[in-house]
Amino acid sequence: MLKFSGINISSYDTKKMTEFYRDKLGLSVIGDEFEAGRNYDNYDGIMFGNKEGEPKFWIWDANEWAKPYDGNVCLIFDHDDLDKLYTELKANGVELDPPKTADWGGQELVMKDPDGNTIIVL
Repeated sequence: MLKFSGINISSYDTKKMTEFYRDKLGLSVIGDEFEAGRNYDNYDGIMFGNKEGEPKFWIWDANEWAKPYDGNVCLIFDHDDLDKLYTELKANGVELDPPKTADWGGQELVMKDPDGNTIIVL
């Protein structure tokens, strides 16, 4: 059985990307590598996620591991209060517009990370 595990993001500025997802969006860094400091200095292979069994994403240093794959990344998250999240993210310095009703009828909060990847919160 095929199971979705996560997404790799290649970046030329992994420190900035890690700080955005960890410090501005408040996502959890997981894995012993970061906690033990083995990847802290070069911010390579940083894994984000919530709990075991849920999809994760990794930020890899494109300077170390070759050119990123062509194409755009769009990360989708869920949250139970988009207005509250919008207020919190604005206070953290994230540039984004207020939640809006999408073409499909649901509410979305859309933003970009420092590398220009799209983040949509439903």
